[in-house]
Amino acid sequence: MFDIGMTELLVIGVTALIVVGPKDLPGMFRALGRFMGKARAMGREFQRAMEDAADESGVRDAANELKGLSNPKRYGIDKLNEAADAFEKWDPMTSPAKPGPATKAMAEDRAARTESAKAAAAERAAARDADPVPSDGPAKTTGTAAASPLTSGDTSE
Repeated sequence: MFDIGMTELLVIGVTALIVVGPKDLPGMFRALGRFMGKARAMGREFQRAMEDAADESGVRDAANELKGLSNPKRYGIDKLNEAADAFEKWDPMTSPAKPGPATKAMAEDRAARTESAKAAAAERAAARDADPVPSDGPAKTTGTAAASPLTSGDTSE
């Protein structure tokens, strides 16, 4: 209550021994003990009287009702705290999200379109390998730049 340690009590005891004397010291401590007992009894009596007055006036009922209103379990605050804790502990790199039904359907549709695109590309590649020349005839050659009259080394004019 007063935060008095052993060293402080020892100093108080030695000072009391010197001031009061060894002959009257036990009587003084007896009187001090009686005084402390009476003070504690008065404190308990006061506290009991205040509690009885609070019971009669209904303050205790109001206090219990307020405690019930501030109960976190009553309003689901504990579930909110659990969700917040789970969110704080969540690491997207270690725990991938579970896809929902719509996401799963979109992924399957995308995989099917990818497979059909790969199959179409393979068919075109096979057709290209089977017929290396286009069906409209051989490609027209225009020659090289050296064979052109503008760039030829012919100076016979």
